[in-house]
Amino acid sequence: MKKDIHPEYREVVFQDTSSDFKFITRSTMNSNETITMEDGKTYPVVKVEVSSASHPFYTGKNLFVDTAGRIDKFKQRYKK
Repeated sequence: MKKDIHPEYREVVFQDTSSDFKFITRSTMNSNETITMEDGKTYPVVKVEVSSASHPFYTGKNLFVDTAGRIDKFKQRYKK
C-alpha cells in the first residue's frame, strides 16, 4: 500500500444539536472544534442535526416541521 494517502482514522465525538446527545466512535471526519468528555479525554467534535436520539422513527414522536414558508415561496414563485 502507498504511504501517506489514507486519512487519519481516530476517535471522534458526534453531537446531536437538537437533543445534545453525544457519542464517541471512530471516523475520518475532520473538525476544528474539540470537546472534553466524561472520561477526561479531548476529542474532535462533529455536530449533526439528527441522530437516533432525535429521529422520529427511533423516538416514536412525530415532529411538526413548519413547511408553510416553503409552500408560500413555491406558490409565489410559480404564480400565474
